[in-house]
Amino acid sequence: MDFDFDVAIVGGGPAGSTTATYLAQAGIDCVVLERETFPRPHVGESLVPSTTRILREIGFLEQMEANGFPRKYGAAWTTPHGLRAYDHDWEGIAPSDQVDVRFDEVTQEGVGQSYTYHVDRGKFDHLLLQHAANAGAEVGEGEAVTAIEFLDEGVRVRSNTGRGPKQVTARMVVDASGRRTLLGNQLRLRVQDPVFDQYALHTWFEGYDRGGGEKADYIWIHFLPVSNSWIWQIPITDAITSFGVVTQKRNFKAAKDSLDEFFWKCVEQRPDLHEKLRASHQLRPFKPEGDYSYAMKRIAGDRFVLVGDAARFVDPIFSSGVSIALNSARMASRDIQRAFHEGNFSEGAFETFSETMRNGCKHWYEFIRLYYRLNVLFTYFVSHPTYRLDVLRLLQGDVFGREEPPVLAKMREIAAEVEQNERHVWHDLLGDLTSHAFEPQF
Repeated sequence: MDFDFDVAIVGGGPAGSTTATYLAQAGIDCVVLERETFPRPHVGESLVPSTTRILREIGFLEQMEANGFPRKYGAAWTTPHGLRAYDHDWEGIAPSDQVDVRFDEVTQEGVGQSYTYHVDRGKFDHLLLQHAANAGAEVGEGEAVTAIEFLDEGVRVRSNTGRGPKQVTARMVVDASGRRTLLGNQLRLRVQDPVFDQYALHTWFEGYDRGGGEKADYIWIHFLPVSNSWIWQIPITDAITSFGVVTQKRNFKAAKDSLDEFFWKCVEQRPDLHEKLRASHQLRPFKPEGDYSYAMKRIAGDRFVLVGDAARFVDPIFSSGVSIALNSARMASRDIQRAFHEGNFSEGAFETFSETMRNGCKHWYEFIRLYYRLNVLFTYFVSHPTYRLDVLRLLQGDVFGREEPPVLAKMREIAAEVEQNERHVWHDLLGDLTSHAFEPQF
């Protein structure tokens, strides 16, 4: 059978465009079918250092610099003042109500610079998609894929365009459709996370006073005095800052407020932020994001792989979204190139990709789980000289292709100790997620 392309890629976000670039640079004929017309706004505006090696590999790092995206040298976390547990030390270390890290405290192989970036995702994603086209991939925007049909030897991808229905055939398909999870839904692979039922509400503000110095351009995470709830603060330009409130969906439903009312009621719990935000100018309407965390029963099969958010979505507390997207594209592309070399497009041909992705996402998930269970545990480990660098490696996105970082076992041990000891100074700070609340499928 003659095919229109070697690979059809559904979705032109970071996962799809990066996969296309890797494949096109390797001489594999691919097409990207993107339902929207770029640029378009998107959430997930802060990167981690592990993305740098991939941007360098695909020849995109120069564009990052040329387009002046804000440099992100580190990250900071703040806690509401006055929590009793922060007045006590444990094992000689007193947790702080503000902690921060610099990424250059630990070198990361293949990264080679002390910073990563914050990005306007509309601009960043558009540039990445153009880069894929320049590498040789065919790109179609405004082409909404409706179904994928598996043939005896390949696939047929059907889409709707402004000019009517369209179809293309290919040897295999890459689903990079984001949280639409096209194949995940079509093949009934998607499993909703029963624990992280998070909800986000976000917008941009102009003129917010971020203060001075290098830390002004850090990502800031501000805890709220409500279980599993926090605010992000991400520089977009010198004048524009992205803010978002993340909480469990049940909190929003219980409030029965409008989007505006709910956002401002959350921010009022941090008076230091509230005053400065009220003094700045809101640029966009509030946008909600629901259905936050889910997994897939499998992320590869005969003639298909799932990458980026189409494969897995983990709570974004540590800015893992684009990192997972780019790393999944990198690993999937390696297996796809080998599949074409060997002429084998069965599920087993993508086993390395599947296992590496599952292990990496599992490490992220465990780190996030422990963070939500006991926020003070995170600040303790960041402050502790024995564990700080291990935590920093996790924050850099260094979770793929390795065994579980040993620091996670120590964090589990301490969390269990706090759970079991009602007199522990941290016991009252435990979130409502238990250490055994997560099922094996995640």
